[in-house]
Amino acid sequence: MASKTLLIVAHAPSPNTEKLAKAAYDGANHPDIAINVLLKSPQDTQPEDIMAADALLLGTTENLAYMAGLTKDFFDRCYYAVLEHKQGLPFALYIRAGFDGTGTKLAMKTIITGLRWNQIQDTLILKGDWQEVFVEQVEELAMTLAAGIEAGIY
Repeated sequence: MASKTLLIVAHAPSPNTEKLAKAAYDGANHPDIAINVLLKSPQDTQPEDIMAADALLLGTTENLAYMAGLTKDFFDRCYYAVLEHKQGLPFALYIRAGFDGTGTKLAMKTIITGLRWNQIQDTLILKGDWQEVFVEQVEELAMTLAAGIEAGIY
């Protein structure tokens, strides 16, 4: 049986958001979980990457009460190319929000609903001042998604 693939698309414009992307990658690559894990930036992700994935974990920052521009660009470039082919794709999301993440979460829900992807867990909003616990929370989210993919739950 072919190994399954988790695509992590993480917008990481700062050292702290880079820690979150690394935590997502490390969590999905837990030694007890046997799946392929790809970590890409939004600007480097192409529709073919989504087409080859069995699930997607997206990380974005909140900018001006909305998703990061590069995250929006990712959807602008990939949306229609995958729309009819990846319905039901297991999906999870984390948002690094200086304020409350509400605008970003709502915008993401609209896009994900249109794509008909399956959001497997509530959006993880990491809000307020930086806390090291954010790293653990993202790692756990990625590990949960990866384990579910491997087990065939999602």
